[in-house]
Amino acid sequence: MKIGLTGGIASGKSLASTYLYEKGYPIIDADKIARQVVEPGTPALEAIRNTFGKAVVHEDGQLNRKALGSIVFASEEKRQQLNKIVHPAVRKQMLKEADTFERNGHTLIIFDIPLLVESHLFHLVDQVWVVYVDEETQLTRLMQRDQSTKDEALQRIRAQIPLEQKVQYADQVIKNTGTKQETYDQIDAILQTVTTT
Repeated sequence: MKIGLTGGIASGKSLASTYLYEKGYPIIDADKIARQVVEPGTPALEAIRNTFGKAVVHEDGQLNRKALGSIVFASEEKRQQLNKIVHPAVRKQMLKEADTFERNGHTLIIFDIPLLVESHLFHLVDQVWVVYVDEETQLTRLMQRDQSTKDEALQRIRAQIPLEQKVQYADQVIKNTGTKQETYDQIDAILQTVTTT
């Protein structure tokens, strides 16, 4: 069974992901793969260079994220172009990793995908688990974590689909508003239901 684990900024998705990993479940991390698929020598990096020009690649062949960022954040069209290059490469690698885990006998695989809902990647997984906190908790945690102002933190939260909306797509909701142990207990309870059916 493939589980899509998602949440929002400062919702505690990493906490849930780390706990599942420590319990021995394989984690396929979309963010990590997104960095891997644009490493020097990859077809995706080559496509990015061809699309956005030499300025987006450093002398040493590494992606110049800052230069690329300033291009794609200024234009929705350019951002779409970038997504068309990176997203398929990420999906392909995720499925390849899942296949390897399955062949090695794993029956439950966790896809850690921050933008699962935004990118409509439901077809990759059998169930969606959303790590949820209310906006007030999210705001407090983000300000503490990043030492950011309330306005900065709100801007980052509002740049994502609200967690209330993400919950509508969830097969399982992990409420991360209490203690870590309470969150772990919920995960254990959910694991019981999915591994015994």
